[in-house]
Amino acid sequence: MQIGELLIALVLSAAIGVEREIRQKSAGLRTHTLVGFASALIMLVSKYGFTDVLDGHIALDPSRVAAQIVSGIGFIGGGLIFVRRDVVRGLTTAAAVWLTAAVGMAAGAGLWLLALLVTAGYFVVMVVLTPLAARLPRSKYAPALLHLTYLDRRGILRRVIEYCTEHGFVIGRLSVDQSDPQSGTVSVTLAVQGGGSVSGLATRLSEIDGVLTVSTDDTNAPQL
Repeated sequence: MQIGELLIALVLSAAIGVEREIRQKSAGLRTHTLVGFASALIMLVSKYGFTDVLDGHIALDPSRVAAQIVSGIGFIGGGLIFVRRDVVRGLTTAAAVWLTAAVGMAAGAGLWLLALLVTAGYFVVMVVLTPLAARLPRSKYAPALLHLTYLDRRGILRRVIEYCTEHGFVIGRLSVDQSDPQSGTVSVTLAVQGGGSVSGLATRLSEIDGVLTVSTDDTNAPQL
């Protein structure tokens, strides 16, 4: 029976890992499979691993060992989350690892139907809700990052700021990423907020004479 529960955990956690691997996330097939498989084993050890020492004078709480999975898996999840230019990455992957641990625990506890349903629910969330989240209207209060490279000493940055303001965008932060005196170029990052299309704004800014490159990094876009 315990072998069957381990196999269920192995298959279900591997299925979640395949989806993460296809999306080329930092935690993929192997990580998710190992997390779910190990969680199931720890659950089984918590349930059956101490029966040889039990007698009329010794009582054990079988949930104590399994409970440590919940706190311990946080170290892996925390290692998957990082911040780059004020943008948080890896939250969904960390949540997937946490869910995989829960699936492994359910399988190890013999709750295979719940493990199956949660795994199916995971794919519903990733397949159905991902495109839905992309279609939701963007809040005008959600910041987006614009990365620009332009020719220095031509008043281009002033024109960029004026254009953003004229089209309803507020610049919350401006930072210089790189300045190259030899080539005469400057790279900056603008944090903008507004109700319009950020990609449309980037397209218009790229048409300004002297602007070399423009790219966007929308912090409100789902990072899956």
